[in-house]
Amino acid sequence: MDARTWRRAAFALFAVAAGTNVPTPLLLVYRDTLDLGPNVLTAVFGVYAAGLVPAIFFAGPLSDRLGRRRVVLPLMVLAACVSLLLIAAASSLPLLFLGRFLQGAVSGAVFGAASAWVAELSSIAGAGAAGRRAAVAMTAGFSLGPLTSGLLAEYAPLPTTLPYLVHVALVAVALVVARSLPETVDVAAKQPASRGPLVLAKDRRTLLTVLLPLSVCVYAFPSVIISAVPLLVETSAPPVLLTGVLAGITLGAGALAAPLQQRLGPWSAAVGVASGSLGFLLATLGAGTGSPPLLLAAAVLLGSGSGLALASGLALTARLAQPDRRGALSATFLGCAYVGFSAPFIIAVIAERSAVQVPLAMLTGLATLLALRLVRATRKGQTA
Repeated sequence: MDARTWRRAAFALFAVAAGTNVPTPLLLVYRDTLDLGPNVLTAVFGVYAAGLVPAIFFAGPLSDRLGRRRVVLPLMVLAACVSLLLIAAASSLPLLFLGRFLQGAVSGAVFGAASAWVAELSSIAGAGAAGRRAAVAMTAGFSLGPLTSGLLAEYAPLPTTLPYLVHVALVAVALVVARSLPETVDVAAKQPASRGPLVLAKDRRTLLTVLLPLSVCVYAFPSVIISAVPLLVETSAPPVLLTGVLAGITLGAGALAAPLQQRLGPWSAAVGVASGSLGFLLATLGAGTGSPPLLLAAAVLLGSGSGLALASGLALTARLAQPDRRGALSATFLGCAYVGFSAPFIIAVIAERSAVQVPLAMLTGLATLLALRLVRATRKGQTA
């Protein structure tokens, strides 16, 4: 097998990830055309996670049994179909909710299986490289989608149509590229009647106190700055463009930071969460002043923290997973990560009764406490 084969699987992961945040800058367009309030908009943003979490827990273990190809390739077709559905959702709030829910379900199913596929095709390079490659593919996709849709919505015609068509074309190319990828699961082998635990008994504490809390940061960091902040903070910048730029910078910083996991090694988790904590602090200050530069700086830090959390988490997942449970553990990590998508909705609810700076300051404190916990875990050799 060609040592570069993993790149085709990573491109498939990238293409599906690119679609997940295409609607993010368009929320402000939907706000005007459908007359939606902040709570409804953050709910539209977050219902994605409601579809994703059960799907990711289902598809990861399923791909352990049926193989990566049989799960990932059909779901890529469905990802393109969901983007077409979202075109019709521009004039219907129920369709918008349905489209976001299905987008979460389909992309989540792809993420669990395709991350394991990239890891297995990268096995010769080690667990750290496997985690970095999957993380870079996902974060690069996450950044391309909103940046492209924000620019198209601001400067091109058909703002609620063209961004989705671009994503459909990208998925079509990725599907052609991925069709010839080899299967990495021995589906012909007799499957055991019952599966073993996700991790060995000695690693359960690491799973519960390091990997799962770290996972929540992966999407809590970027979702706050690209969803809650643009909706709740008034600035002098054009709102749709600012949302797209914040999303592109946040997720682009994540894509650039993820490879630093190789240099930072076991310290990457603690550094990533510390970066997110500082980002929340700047977001708190930016919310109070309405300063776009402060918000852009917060976006860089929160995006970098997210990328490092994802890369270090996937590396730790690859290290902890039993060979026949890699898809299941990848799904567990990514499924728990999407709990972070609830952060914008929680912020919006609290902000109805207080200034938006209050929930942002609370997140700053929580991230700081987790960073300190990860420093201790790193010194004990519990990170990767």
